[in-house]
Amino acid sequence: MLAQQLINALSLGSVYALFALGFTLVFGVLGVINLSHGAIFMLGSYVALLVVDQLAMPLWTGLLVAMLVTGLIGLLVDFLVLKPLRGRNAPHLAPMIATIGIAIILTNLAQGLFGAENKRFPVGTIPEESISLGQLHVTAVQVGIVVISFLLMAVLLAIMRRTQLGRALRAIAESPKAAYLLGINVEGLFYLTSFSAAALGGAAGVLVGLSFNAISPFMGQPMLHKGIAVIILGGMGDIRGAMFAGLFLGFAEVLTVAYISSDFRDAVGFGLLFLILLIRPSGMFGKVLERKA
Repeated sequence: MLAQQLINALSLGSVYALFALGFTLVFGVLGVINLSHGAIFMLGSYVALLVVDQLAMPLWTGLLVAMLVTGLIGLLVDFLVLKPLRGRNAPHLAPMIATIGIAIILTNLAQGLFGAENKRFPVGTIPEESISLGQLHVTAVQVGIVVISFLLMAVLLAIMRRTQLGRALRAIAESPKAAYLLGINVEGLFYLTSFSAAALGGAAGVLVGLSFNAISPFMGQPMLHKGIAVIILGGMGDIRGAMFAGLFLGFAEVLTVAYISSDFRDAVGFGLLFLILLIRPSGMFGKVLERKA
């Protein structure tokens, strides 16, 4: 049923968009592709699981704690890794290589602490309610994923477009040196960006964990690939592009599984990405000179 597949696609695409938002925010403001974002995404799901399972706290508390913890991890990565590289004017590849190392460390740490097998949320944690309209079934988890994703995306977009903070971040994205001369606390906003991006990644990790009820140390790597595809498709550093491209990729994957074969899920999604980039190499909303927040 097409309507059911569209609901499933909206849920998956919302998570892709939320994950890619943090990715593109770091690139837009810091000019860095943070390849540890997938590992931070993975840690967010584990933090929520620990809060719910070990501390017996509500699911929404687990989500908030996961966003806080992953945000602090992102802040730590910026302070220990990205800041020294910025201070030395390191080439653009240096942060990418450094964050690959951070991702490997975090993945191995999670594997050592939690094991390599899949973990699941305790029975009764995930709401089982659903709404049925004829043959159409919408679960409470799907509604929650879409609502939380769109709410976080709307808040971020409103901050970037309508607040003094957003204008300062856009100024840094254009030229950090000029922003510094204008009296903007560039380094402080770098930290804030890293914290916010990692928190969004952690939230996406929790939502994916709830959607599939399967958490593993290796779940971040496939999502990282999707995130890279989304930010390229949407336009490097463009928030609107990340939102629309994430939804596009989610719809492409779900409809491929439903009407073609699950074996071609990634092939069709990335094939469409290739075709779109042939027509518009800068992405949906990108420009030739791309340092847009």
